Amino acid sequence: MRIARNAGTLFVTGALTLTLAALAYPAMLGVQTTSSASTRIIANPPSGPLTEADRDFVVKVRAAGLWEYPVGQLALQKGTIPSVRTAGEHLVSGHAGLDEACRTIARQLGITLPNKPSPQQQGFVATLSGDSGKKFDSDLANILRVTHGQIFSVIAKVRATTENTLVRQLANQANSTVLDHITVMEKTGLVNFEQVIVQETTDPKLPKDNLTPPPPQPGEPTVVLTPPAGGARGGAAKPSPTPTVG
Repeated sequence: MRIARNAGTLFVTGALTLTLAALAYPAMLGVQTTSSASTRIIANPPSGPLTEADRDFVVKVRAAGLWEYPVGQLALQKGTIPSVRTAGEHLVSGHAGLDEACRTIARQLGITLPNKPSPQQQGFVATLSGDSGKKFDSDLANILRVTHGQIFSVIAKVRATTENTLVRQLANQANSTVLDHITVMEKTGLVNFEQVIVQETTDPKLPKDNLTPPPPQPGEPTVVLTPPAGGARGGAAKPSPTPTVG
């Protein structure tokens, strides 16, 4: 089923280009380095060599949850068809689980995590917050299908190349979660695959600052994505109203 013309036009604008493929977190966070080479080893923890690509991947997983979790909550509240609300349940539950793993691994590896998504990701949330009715359903299915489709190949590359066992574990979990989310988006019947493929294969044109989550302020509490009551993905349980801090 194709999305409406106005939704398709909005979908291909700069504000809705790829979120995660070009995400590069500031080198000052987690470890100090001035190199831009993703294969550069920046630490040697007991879990194995940690590269810049490994560190950036952990940050990407965190940033993804910071916008997809609230979007999942929006889907539960605003979705007009059961499959969109089901997708919302999967987003909330999946990213709560990934976020817990991400925060644990970041502590062990000395990686500083953001508490807010990138400006582009915040734009996705703003777009969907302003949507309603069938436009919300279509925009959600297509935006999330693009972003998950793009990060899918990133996960595979990290999983295939990392020498760090903790990063490898996170990649395994992220792979399962992203595949699940791709599947539930497609099950809505709203994905415009022609548009999705174009978006997945087009480099983002936005400035790097728009693709980078801001660093946390000193002493800022860590945002925690709370699992839904009951913890069952796809069940009847509802998530907490907002992320918590701790």
